[in-house]
Parts: sequence; structure tokens; C-alpha cells
Amino acid sequence: MEQQTLSFTCQARYFQLGTITPSTRQVWFVLHGYGQLAQYFIQKFKVLQEHNICVIAPEALSRFYLEDVTSRMQTGNNRVGATWMTKENREMDIQNYVVYLNTLYHHVMASASAIPVTMLGFSQGSATISRWVTDEKVNFQRLILWAGIFPPDMNIDESKRVLHNKETYIVYGKSDPFLNDSRFAEMNTIASSLAITPQVITFDGKHDIDSSTLLKFI
Repeated sequence: MEQQTLSFTCQARYFQLGTITPSTRQVWFVLHGYGQLAQYFIQKFKVLQEHNICVIAPEALSRFYLEDVTSRMQTGNNRVGATWMTKENREMDIQNYVVYLNTLYHHVMASASAIPVTMLGFSQGSATISRWVTDEKVNFQRLILWAGIFPPDMNIDESKRVLHNKETYIVYGKSDPFLNDSRFAEMNTIASSLAITPQVITFDGKHDIDSSTLLKFI
């Protein structure tokens, strides 16, 4: 048996809060975490729209039911989530979402190249957005990893070149059950390899987006 690959044109959806106008102060691209959908994730950023910030939330290309077949038959819960990648065929998934996100960025920013751009990845979206922005196809001023860390497979030389003059932040809730000392140690090791020192912001909460903390970036 021999594996083959095929390239084709496909469609993807994204959600947007606000519109880009001459009064737009910032554009934010926000990437959801594992098992989330962009249409609900973007609601957490409504507080930014009130400050003339346009928010763009792309959705991962792979969707799945959050419960298995047996559970769904018992509970009737047919909730769906999305994921940026899994361990299966991961390199192709990474290539696909980087192309998708680059296309989205240039579509949105075609007439707004002078507006400052913030990139935010939440949880699994932190690794996704890190791989995306260090592909060197997009322009941005600020990178926020929220409840997540840099992926260990980043290209250090390319990433160092991209991030050396960017604002970088690590944001997390003090009670986040998915972050621990080993994860922070891994983060510090990668940041050191990249020759950057991200600013760390914490809040009283768990694995979620905190509105009052978001306002610190206005």
C-alpha cells in the first residue's frame, strides 16, 4: 500500500466582530482551543468591539462530535467541536491550516495594512498561532498565548527572526488545571531558545478568556 496526496480548493468559515473602518484601532485574529467552535469562542471578545477593535475568529478545519456514539444516543447531546490538528497526519494538517490562515489574513487586511494587528491563540490555538505567525507571511505587532505555550517543534531560527521585535505575552488563570510547573518549564526553555522574554499576565480564574484581562490590551 502506498499513501498518495491530492491538492484541491476547499472552503472554510470564520466569524467577525465589527467592521474595518477608518476609525478601527486594532484588528485581532483569535484562534480557539481544542473542541471549541469559532462562533461561540468569538463571543468572549465582544468587549473589544466596544473599543473599535475588529475581531476575526477562524475555525479549525476538522470538526467532530464531542461525545462518542453511545453517549450521544443516551444523552441526545450532539455538540460539535473543532480541532486544529491531531497526531494523525499532523504535518499535512499544519501545512493546510497555515495556508488557510495566511489566505484569511490577506483577505481581511487587504485594505487595512496600516492598522495594528494582535494575534491571540487560546489553549491549542496557542501552538497553532505560533506556527502560523512564524511562517513569515503575515505582519503583526503583538502575540498573545492565552492558556497555552509555544509548540516544541517550532523552527527556532525562523521564529527568532520573526519574534525578536514583537510584543509577546503569556496569559493564564491562576487556577487553570491544564497548566503546571512542567509546562511552564517547557515554555521558559523554548522562550530562552527564541531569545525572548514574554510578559506574563495572570488573573483569578481557570481555563477561559477573562474580559477584564482583555481590557489591559486596549
